[in-house]
Parts: sequence; structure tokens; C-alpha cells
Amino acid sequence: MRSVSCLFCILSACALLTGCSSSNQTWEDMKTAGRYMQRGVDSLWGKDYESKMLDSDEEFIGPEDSGFIALNETDLKRALSAGDLALPQPKGIPGQKGVPALDAFYAAGDALMGVLAPMHFQTDEFVLKDRSELQALLEIASYLKKNPHVYLLVTGHCDERASAAYNLALGMRRSNYIRSLLVKNGVDLNRIYTVSRGKEEPLAMGHTAEDWKRNRRAEFKIYEK
Repeated sequence: MRSVSCLFCILSACALLTGCSSSNQTWEDMKTAGRYMQRGVDSLWGKDYESKMLDSDEEFIGPEDSGFIALNETDLKRALSAGDLALPQPKGIPGQKGVPALDAFYAAGDALMGVLAPMHFQTDEFVLKDRSELQALLEIASYLKKNPHVYLLVTGHCDERASAAYNLALGMRRSNYIRSLLVKNGVDLNRIYTVSRGKEEPLAMGHTAEDWKRNRRAEFKIYEK
């Protein structure tokens, strides 16, 4: 501990000698150095900061104690530039003033199941990658525009891995992403509601990569006035 204290004194002295013209940068450098020193102290007490890149779905664990969603750089830039997740919520509150309650929505009948089939996501992602599913979204948009009295409920689902809070947040990103694409294709945003079920309603009860793939999905229910 004495060596850590000495190192901090040396850093402080160097900071004072840099002058006022670079005081802001000096302060940032001191804070950065302080964080690295804290990590060094923490390591003496057994705290581990090691991380590694994952090569497959099977290695994915995810944060267990926080709701942080780890987006890759491409998805993050896309969300910020396109505003996919910044759409306003529907004006009507479910269950009030003529707007259907969420439990009034129901699964589509056989005639519509081909149009409103579930859509699937890759691990820890909320952006659709399958071209056929993106094309299917256009068909859903076309159906909703032709049927202005139909409301849509999009539910986001996740696999069993990571914490409940993490998966609730990720499920909401998935359902909101679907909603944003439908609105971009001309559907009235006030007719589309989104919820997240997190990992609480799995389709597949197993623990294999194929089971997890089936559970990472968005599902659709409708309500017709």
C-alpha cells in the first residue's frame, strides 16, 4: 500500500508542474491513472477484471448483476443515426378510451399465421438479419395498412441466459425495433403496442443452442375493432 501512496504523490506533483493551460487534460489523466491504480489494489484482494472474446453462442453468459445491453458499434451507430428506438409511444393508453387492453389481443387465426409468424434474433441482438423475415415485415405492414381497424401487439422474447433485468431490456429493444420498421413502412404508430416478456415465456424448454435460437424471437397478436 505504501508503494501505491508514493506513486499517487508522484503523479500529483507532475500534474501541478504541467501548468494551468493544460489543467483539464491533466485532471483527466490523473483520474485515469487513479482508476488503474484502483484496479491494481483491487487485484490484490482477488477482484478479476479479465475478459475475453466469445467465439460461439455456447460461450455466451452475459452480465448477471446489471441491465446493461452490450451493443456492437455498428448497431449503436445505426440506432443513434436512424432513431429506430426513439419513436413516441402510442397516444392511447391500453384499456382506456376505446383502446384495447393488452390482454384483449389474441393470436392470429390460421389465415394470418403465415403473415404474422414469429421473427428471430441472433444472440444479444435486436436487429433482424434474415432477409426473409425483413420481407415478411413488409407483408405485415401491407396488411395493417389495408386493415386500419386492426391493432398489433409485438412481444419481445429472449433465451434463458443472463439476468431477468437484462433480458427484459433486450426483449423491449427487439419489440421496439419491429415497431420502428413497421412505422417506417407507413403503419400508424398509434396502432402498434410493444411489450417485453424477457426470458419468462420460452417456447423451447431445453438448454441447447437450438432451443435458445427458438426462444430469441418477436411474436405478434392482433385486436380488431
